[in-house]
Amino acid sequence: MAEAIFWLCLFLPFFAYLGYPALLAVYGLFQGDAQPVALEQLPRVSVIVAAYNEERHIETKLRSLLDQAYPRERRQIIIASDGSSDATVALARQVAQAHGQDDVQVLDLPRGGKASALNSAVAVADGDILVFSDADTLWTDDTLAQLVAPFADPCVGATAGNVAILSSGKALAIGDQLYRDYESWLRRLESRTGCMASADGGLQALRRSLFQTVPTDVTDDFFLTTCASVAGRRIVFAEAARVTDHGVETADNQFRRRRRITARGLQSLAHRRELLDPRRHGVFALALITHKLLRRLVPVLLIPLLLSNFWLWNAGDFYRLSLIAQLAGYALAVIGLLGQRRHLPKLFRLAAYGLVTLAAMSAGVWHFVSGQRYHHWNPQQNR
Repeated sequence: MAEAIFWLCLFLPFFAYLGYPALLAVYGLFQGDAQPVALEQLPRVSVIVAAYNEERHIETKLRSLLDQAYPRERRQIIIASDGSSDATVALARQVAQAHGQDDVQVLDLPRGGKASALNSAVAVADGDILVFSDADTLWTDDTLAQLVAPFADPCVGATAGNVAILSSGKALAIGDQLYRDYESWLRRLESRTGCMASADGGLQALRRSLFQTVPTDVTDDFFLTTCASVAGRRIVFAEAARVTDHGVETADNQFRRRRRITARGLQSLAHRRELLDPRRHGVFALALITHKLLRRLVPVLLIPLLLSNFWLWNAGDFYRLSLIAQLAGYALAVIGLLGQRRHLPKLFRLAAYGLVTLAAMSAGVWHFVSGQRYHHWNPQQNR
């Protein structure tokens, strides 16, 4: 029994993070490359930024949106302030007035959470394409055009942008940068094989006709992206549509962020459980189960993996080496956490990032199964 538990708990994490991308790569070899379709006319777009106490970022963010190489008459920008108590609203209005932009709307909303802010912004949006972006990400000058280009294909219902992390190289930020790079690589594979269901909230777009009201207890980026999947439309990774973000450096911020994402991600899957049926959604459903469900359960599997490995110490050299490797990894992580303020080698910081992430995901799973829900949105706590 111990041996069966060990191999099952070893295989599933390996498959989730390495085997699954390998299968996508092989499957993609048998898929023809999609031929790009040129837009006959640039669509009318509504760029929506939900913000809560973003006075540090809102001016720079809004300027990066106004500087986009996209016709002004085809663009609408909506800043939805979710009850900000700082100067977010005033600064956004100042920037809009200084640039003489009458296509910028600043909504000063009562505190209701990010979902409420997004829903309120969509209610006043008049674009055929809805673009969503975080307040602390910066765009390059052609980001918007690159993001909407795939919508020339009527089968495309949503697009995801390419979020790059500007890591300071300090503390845990290096792990955050590598993880985002891994996610971008995985999205590229999923997009090519037509089974992409994950977008970074830093940049994504959706056809207005496919929008569904965002519930308060879900991960908004996943829910919005899968509006396309529910309608039978494809999701495309617009790799050339780039924005920059910053990595999370401290252990406590990383823990809070990953716990919230895990808990809300599982709740989002519960809302979208119809997409988990392979009989109806084929390869897409299998990809969704692997990427969004199995990966979130990996930390739970590592506990019986370690315990069964102790039990199998006398079962052979492989099991001894496996146990030593696990214990060594955890030891590196603990040293990395204790030495966060020191410039330790990257290996220690990567191990610390991994341990914090796994612990946070385990807490997120418990948060979900115990029926707890997040009701407040405060992005500053997770940076």
